[in-house]
Amino acid sequence: MKEEILINAGSREVRAALVSDGILQGFLIERQAQGGVLGNIYKGKVSRVLPSMQAAFIDIGLSRTAFLHASDIVPSPSAPMLEGVDMGETDISRLIRDGQEVLVQVIKEPLGNKGARLTTFIAMPSRYLVMLPGRPTLGISARIEAEAERERLRELAIGLLPDQVVNGYILRTAAEGASAEALQADALVLQKLWESIGLKSKAAKAGDLVYEDLPLAVRIVRDMLHPSVERVLVDSEDCLATMQRFSDSFLSDSRPAMELYSERQPILDLYGIEDEIQGALCRKVNLKSGGYLIFDQTEAMTTVDVNSGGFVGQSSPAETAFLTNLEAAVAIARQLRLRNLGGIIILDFIDMDAKSHQEKILAALDKALAADHATTQIAQVSPLGLVEMTRKRTRESLEHVMCEPCPTCSSAGYIKSPETVCYEIFREIMRQDRQFEVKELVVIAHDNVVEMLLNEEASGLAQLAELIGKTIRLQAQAISAQHEFDVVPV
Repeated sequence: MKEEILINAGSREVRAALVSDGILQGFLIERQAQGGVLGNIYKGKVSRVLPSMQAAFIDIGLSRTAFLHASDIVPSPSAPMLEGVDMGETDISRLIRDGQEVLVQVIKEPLGNKGARLTTFIAMPSRYLVMLPGRPTLGISARIEAEAERERLRELAIGLLPDQVVNGYILRTAAEGASAEALQADALVLQKLWESIGLKSKAAKAGDLVYEDLPLAVRIVRDMLHPSVERVLVDSEDCLATMQRFSDSFLSDSRPAMELYSERQPILDLYGIEDEIQGALCRKVNLKSGGYLIFDQTEAMTTVDVNSGGFVGQSSPAETAFLTNLEAAVAIARQLRLRNLGGIIILDFIDMDAKSHQEKILAALDKALAADHATTQIAQVSPLGLVEMTRKRTRESLEHVMCEPCPTCSSAGYIKSPETVCYEIFREIMRQDRQFEVKELVVIAHDNVVEMLLNEEASGLAQLAELIGKTIRLQAQAISAQHEFDVVPV
């Protein structure tokens, strides 16, 4: 499998695409104006403690106060005020108090109208390790499956991380095959970084940013460059230089080639990536078989409806449904990554009566989600034939980053039909007739509405004019939205 990473770096926006065998498998975007805060560390101030919710609101200098749950308050150097407190105590007011200053890290960015979610459980990632200050523990990524490699890494970690009696470490997936020298170098960098954070936090005021996570392009070097990635193409010399400096400092010689892309064709036009991005903003996703998916994203959950469409198959209806669902399972996993959808997700596959078919669909979905960096959980098929799943959400979805609420339909997803607007106009004419003594009323409306008033609703308009005894004149206005109109007495 040939994997490439393409990076389009502008002055205000950086976009990155993960391509596998010419097919877009992941897409990330970071805009300077929006300023991502995930992973940042702040010196916050408790603005309000809510014992009934077992939570507190923390001011970290953002436009909205952030949220800290009792389960995210742990004894660590990042929260020295918690030393000596019984963590089994359920009353959050015993763990934290109004006006208190606390070092916190953002684990979930602000989403919609909700503020960022915080933790005092600080985690400092590097290429191979995640440092857990003040929590002496040792873990190895579950994605490293070979027991011999897990044992090798465990022995290396025990011998190379002398400070683990104070700080804990998790060995990341990228640590598979890493040398002792690489692990030790990572550990030393993290120790120095944590020491600098400690010094900066002592001098910081409430609401100050103490540590800012790396920009997107550098995070890609840190987190996504593994042996299966053959090359990284970047269309900006400055961005490439920054990535190479980080790579030279923290990566081994086995890193993939990073190259400057200087062709005239825009970099994300390669493999049709721009078209894929536009498609990921649409509700409908067509399947090769002729079936299609419908994605609906709401505040509470995301629903995905699977339809057979024009696919009629060559055998029984049950087999047709199974084949469509099998194709849909792979497409859904890919679309969840591209759209960065998270939270509760409900999948409405085409009804399958055979238990064996249901099990194969769940297995295909689980396999397709295995490469997802976000944590996912899948439930069994419900009695109603639905599959419930969750995907960890830490950042806004692609739709929320790139789009805004529709001013025409107020984000309903629909607009009023010309017929509905015609009847609203009729009612408004009656109101105007009761208020004003005039001989004529001018209706200013969208082209589609005026056309319907002159055709399908012409008889109704004539009857209304006769009823009120006034002339009704129509005026089309192409630039107005379809639901907008005005009735002007003259």
